[in-house]
Amino acid sequence: MYSTAICPYCVMAERLLRARGVAEIEKVRVDLEPVKRLEMMEKTHRRTVPQIFIGSVYVGGFDDLSALDRAGKLTELLAGDA
Repeated sequence: MYSTAICPYCVMAERLLRARGVAEIEKVRVDLEPVKRLEMMEKTHRRTVPQIFIGSVYVGGFDDLSALDRAGKLTELLAGDA
């Protein structure tokens, strides 16, 4: 997950993922490493954080993650069934 230190949506995304059983979340802090923001923008074509990947699957931002959860598909993706 690409994130920054003071991003409320990053915190909400982390809470949701932890609530779904994710024990370890790899965070890439784009505020500490500006080169990583450029990397994020190249991969996602977005400038805002969070930008979330589950394995090699690009999910999007918090709103996308939340929508995936509401649709009942987040658990499948986390289990590797998607």
